[in-house]
Amino acid sequence: MQRLAEGILCGDLRALARGLSIVENRLPGGAELLAAVHPARRKALRIGVTGPPGVGKSTLVDRLAAELRSAGETVGVLAVDPSSPFTGGAVLGDRVRMQRHHRDDGVFIRSMASRGQLGGLAPAVDDGLALLEAAGLRSVVIETAGVGQSEVDIVQLAGTVAVVLAPSMGDDIQAAKAGIMEIADLFVLNKADQPGADELERQILAMISLIPDGQPRPPILRTCALSGEGVVELLAAVRSAPARQPEALYWRRFLQERLGREVEDWLASDSGIDLEGAAEQIAAGALNPYVFVRETAQSLRTRWLP
Repeated sequence: MQRLAEGILCGDLRALARGLSIVENRLPGGAELLAAVHPARRKALRIGVTGPPGVGKSTLVDRLAAELRSAGETVGVLAVDPSSPFTGGAVLGDRVRMQRHHRDDGVFIRSMASRGQLGGLAPAVDDGLALLEAAGLRSVVIETAGVGQSEVDIVQLAGTVAVVLAPSMGDDIQAAKAGIMEIADLFVLNKADQPGADELERQILAMISLIPDGQPRPPILRTCALSGEGVVELLAAVRSAPARQPEALYWRRFLQERLGREVEDWLASDSGIDLEGAAEQIAAGALNPYVFVRETAQSLRTRWLP
């Protein structure tokens, strides 16, 4: 893991790809790798791109990556795809829309399956972001899976969040208002050359007007990702927007999740508690699951606490 960490810190894209596979699949050594690269992370420009399905997020991300490259920046893209609830697999099709970059060593694109996680992100996106920043990529674009009303996890990772909407897709505001409309640092009205763009902008403006006085009101930008129209202005708006910084609340959740994962693995392997046997007894009706959990938790507290 130390040699792999050194490769990532030197910008070796093969080492980066291998490291991402390790942390995404929770293979042995992943925590060691992340700990090794953490001190050398260099904060990247983090752009979050979210919105309902079909609004053109992937095409817009492709254009953003091209514009960032034209400015001489190295770019990482973490694109999250929904995964099958039956197999856990995913189409991982976002890369299909970004083929222009496949020979460019300055662009690193990684698709990740959401693996059933709500929130629009994949479980390992934060780890992937850590490795991309450790590899020295100056800009990282995080594209969520198509999200609905309450899937707003992107706000915890991205410095600037662009909520992408498009006209002629039903009642866009009704579909999005409960969650993602509230996390936008800026709104992107994509496919702005299509009918209904003016009406959608009026709906967004009506919602923005409800923001209390004194609080920032997100700008609305029009783009056409297929032609690239408006992408330069979008990137300029991203650069000028105040970047969010991870707060203590994010790190508390981070620690809680990681510690919970470690405890879960320990319970399943090294704790000496026979979970398999208990599960079989419960299934046979010979053991009360609530009593087992309560007594096991009490036993662990007695063992750990003075």
